[in-house]
Amino acid sequence: MKNIILFLLFSFTSAVFAQTPKGFNPMKDTTGFKQKMESQSKLTNTIESDFTQEKYLSVMSENIVSKGHFYFKKTNMLRWEYTSPYSYLIVINKDKMFIKDNGKVNKYDINSNKMFKSINEMMVATVQGNLLNTKDYRPKYFENDKFYLIELTPVQKATKDFLKNILLYINKTDYSVEKVKMTEPSDDYTSIDFTNRKTNHAIADEKFTVK
Repeated sequence: MKNIILFLLFSFTSAVFAQTPKGFNPMKDTTGFKQKMESQSKLTNTIESDFTQEKYLSVMSENIVSKGHFYFKKTNMLRWEYTSPYSYLIVINKDKMFIKDNGKVNKYDINSNKMFKSINEMMVATVQGNLLNTKDYRPKYFENDKFYLIELTPVQKATKDFLKNILLYINKTDYSVEKVKMTEPSDDYTSIDFTNRKTNHAIADEKFTVK
């Protein structure tokens, strides 16, 4: 389903760093960090942000760059709206997924598909910043002056089949997720940068419906 499915199947470097990533050091206080992330997650009810997505495919001579707008609302409501270089929309509203392409809307039941369910849970947890609470990923913790860097390696075989690892770049100032990088078993990857982020302002439920 175009580039979004590469992002979803997800598409949210190597699977395990042999050493500390360049420019980072091992995190000094992982316990304090996790407590702060959990507190921030509980306080976050909505997120709105612009995003720039870069997709690397080994078979392509150039990376695929796309842009759009993102919405999140508790509980389990997501809207990814691609605006450039094409118009494409994916909405997750609790247990339903809607994809709109060229005016055509397809609807999916997330709970009927284990892979979609796993991807949905990963997406929501990643965006909200509480992916650290799941037992489905093995974490490693790093930091530099600006970011906390969390490397998450999947534990479940079903996830390993389409995802090698996730890198979360978390701003040290407000504990927001500024960048997510997801690498596939083939070493192709999807990198997403979030900008102009707004937190805890009103987002109408209509944003999570598709017509």
